[in-house]
Amino acid sequence: MNFPDDLLYTKEHEWIRVVDGGENAYIGITDFAQKELDELVYVEVETVGEELEVDDVFGIVEAVKTTSDLYMPVGGEVLEFNEQLSEDGGDNPGLLNEDPYGEGWIVKVRLTNPADVKSLMSASEYQELVS
Repeated sequence: MNFPDDLLYTKEHEWIRVVDGGENAYIGITDFAQKELDELVYVEVETVGEELEVDDVFGIVEAVKTTSDLYMPVGGEVLEFNEQLSEDGGDNPGLLNEDPYGEGWIVKVRLTNPADVKSLMSASEYQELVS
């Protein structure tokens, strides 16, 4: 299983990559989560343009056997939903299985409180949680 060191992680199995000098971030689900969910068939995000708090639901992922909520690891405004995942765009939710830390990112957000990242887990802490 893959645990990139340049990401931060949540207990709910989301990852976050802070970019643009700490102003913005990409969020997705971890390699562990996609393996647990198995084949992902649908991703829904209807929160673009909304400002959400830590732990607010920003979307859902649907697998063959289950549906799971997606939780905000930080407070912020949802700027963008990955068009490659969207039904109106590429309609390829399988990217979450194929490349969860790259092309399979789910949303881009503008951080409203950059200090929120201090409560997230490092790669080694997350690896310990799921091992």
